Amino acid sequence: MTEKVKSNNAEGVGLDSFFCEKAGMTRVFDSKGNHIPVTVVKIIPNYITQVKTLEKDGYESYQIGYGSKKEKLVSKPIKGHVKKSKIEICLDNFSEFKSPGLEVTKDNVGKAVAVSNFKEDTYIDVTAVTKGKGFQGVIKKYGFSGGPAAHGSHFHRGTGSIGNRATPGRVFKGKKMPGRMGGKNQTVQNLKIHEINLDKGYILIKGSVPGAKGGFVKVSKAVKK
Repeated sequence: MTEKVKSNNAEGVGLDSFFCEKAGMTRVFDSKGNHIPVTVVKIIPNYITQVKTLEKDGYESYQIGYGSKKEKLVSKPIKGHVKKSKIEICLDNFSEFKSPGLEVTKDNVGKAVAVSNFKEDTYIDVTAVTKGKGFQGVIKKYGFSGGPAAHGSHFHRGTGSIGNRATPGRVFKGKKMPGRMGGKNQTVQNLKIHEINLDKGYILIKGSVPGAKGGFVKVSKAVKK
């Protein structure tokens, strides 16, 4: 895996985003002895599997493939799609990168995505799928205070009043109600890269990022910096 990552960064195409794998959290110490909480992400191979053009698709973008699997676990249509790009790894996850200033050429099909555009102390935006919490009530999901805890009270952890009078006689759209929590795409902006090690294939990001260990994380250049 390390050898693939080295070639990925030495000869690849530099883009403003790439995918990596969340390994967990730890802490490091600076020169003054202060500890800094960081998230460790593993650099994985990213490849350009398809090019979208104005003539054929109506817009320009790169389709990126990442996340390899055993050959028997990948469907035949995906195998054929990857094989058409002359990529030997069985990829199973795909995403498109679209940018106004992105130079799109068909010659880059099959090439790896480089991480050379990202340096230490640069700001990034991180996108991932948050941990799923299942069906939760309003106290855990939205931080409602709830009712009195006394035995005589019949209102403890409930939602409370949600309706109105005869006018408008309905519950407003977007009302905070119990329901499914987590398991959605979330972006944390303006995080900073503390360390990037291409030889060992990892990146240390200051602070926490969404998602569980082993999940895929999208790292992009910060749009507000």
